[in-house]
Amino acid sequence: MKKFTATQQTTLKDFTDATYPQGSFAFNVLLKKGDIRVNGERRRANCPVSAGDEILYYTTAAQEAKPSHTVVYEDENIIVADKFSGVSSEGLFCELASRGDYFPVHRLDRNTSGLIVLARSAAAQEQLIAAFKERAVEKIYLCFAGNNFKRESGILTDYLEKDAAKNSVKIYSAPAAGRVKIITEYAVQKSFGDYALVKIILHTGKTHQIRAHLAYIGCPVLGDTKYGNSALNKKYRATRQILVAHDLRFNISGELAYLNGKTFTSGIFPALP
Repeated sequence: MKKFTATQQTTLKDFTDATYPQGSFAFNVLLKKGDIRVNGERRRANCPVSAGDEILYYTTAAQEAKPSHTVVYEDENIIVADKFSGVSSEGLFCELASRGDYFPVHRLDRNTSGLIVLARSAAAQEQLIAAFKERAVEKIYLCFAGNNFKRESGILTDYLEKDAAKNSVKIYSAPAAGRVKIITEYAVQKSFGDYALVKIILHTGKTHQIRAHLAYIGCPVLGDTKYGNSALNKKYRATRQILVAHDLRFNISGELAYLNGKTFTSGIFPALP
């Protein structure tokens, strides 16, 4: 059992992500089993947390020992980690920050696995955030998706609207107020009947872009419970999106230009449960 006290108004999920890495990694399981208590009361759903609230986590030995990532590359400026599915980016940041100076640069969805970059200093963080924003880092993903592609490859250009309250997005073919342009390149690598292995290159990087964009064209990521095909997910017993941030390539200037020409590759490959 681990005990913490909240110091400000937040939510149970956000508090856990920012405070207790192992609790973050197992958050959904802990809620389902009622193994989180706030002021002595079992919680089975996310809830508000106030300053002074006492939060108890009844994690198992296996949950405590579960790793969050492996390290693909690290130097004095940057770490490229291979994040496991089920691990929140915030939980990973919290874990690494407890070991030394690590600063977040970008994030991956909790159930998306693969490469995530953190900086080792505030100066490196500023440069890396700018590089991601300026598309100076090429991000290549691999996924399993419903095999309804009309063409084996293509570049999709549409418009995304985010609903922050619901933590979801919608895709539209035409621009309008509140919508941002998204560009997603895809190429089918191998077909397996009703699903396919697909390579994705992001030309923009918006919330849930890959998942929502592929669903929009009728080829949802296998295992995606938000935008996916429930019948296909059930057929393959996929409860998490089978999506991997597989490769990173830098085209960056300044002090971090030594990273140019390097390709970092995840050790994780899409696989059925």
